[in-house]
Amino acid sequence: MIVLVTGATDGLGRGVAVDLARRGATLLLHGRDEERLAKTAGEVRAAGAAEVRTYLADLASLAAVRRLAEEVLVTEPQLDVLISNAGIGADVPGGPERQESTDGHELRFAVNYLAGYALIRRLLPRLRESAPARIVQVSSAGQAAIDFDDVMLERDYSGVRAYCQSKLAQILFTFDLAEELAGTGVTATCLHPATYMPTKMVRTPASPLAKGVEATVRLAVDPALRDVSGAYFHVTHESEPDAQARDPEARRRLRELSERLVAS
Repeated sequence: MIVLVTGATDGLGRGVAVDLARRGATLLLHGRDEERLAKTAGEVRAAGAAEVRTYLADLASLAAVRRLAEEVLVTEPQLDVLISNAGIGADVPGGPERQESTDGHELRFAVNYLAGYALIRRLLPRLRESAPARIVQVSSAGQAAIDFDDVMLERDYSGVRAYCQSKLAQILFTFDLAEELAGTGVTATCLHPATYMPTKMVRTPASPLAKGVEATVRLAVDPALRDVSGAYFHVTHESEPDAQARDPEARRRLRELSERLVAS
């Protein structure tokens, strides 16, 4: 089993990579810091991974996301699972001020959602070729409806709203993917892994990291979930996200916006 984990150098991503390594998987580890990526690769190898390969990219740049996807396509003839985990929280980095990505998009929307959208879209051919395959997006119970008149929150910004909007966007995308990929052997699910795990995003942890790792790995490997697609899980229980996720018009508008932003 060959698994790509984005945001693999810290917190949940690193925990998931180590868990999968113990199961004998081949891990493709993404990170944006070369030193931390090398350190994580060593830990994952020591945990028993069949093989470990690393990919360096800053997901705040769509050009870097495109290069990452091309590197994976050139290097990896097979991809069984893509875990889109990389993200930034409501308050860090940079404090409460609104920030923008390299491409001029609101930073949390860009990193938490748009980068994953672009990467998944470019890797879909390889996932289809590798079927049965799975796409797992790490979302959150913290969700806010997308304001399509101010998606980049230029008028009324808050880090919490930016984070929650980006996480709901992942869920809309998951539901779109599930419909698109029906019958191909590629499934798409997403989850809230646990509440306030001890990661660099969280100031006051409330749940053990192991809880989130278990929930995320379950979606990636559990045979009982092989055919489950288009589902959002609150930890290990299938749940209903914000109502906008079921709105076909909202999903259409997000899809068209995303295609336009990724192509520009």
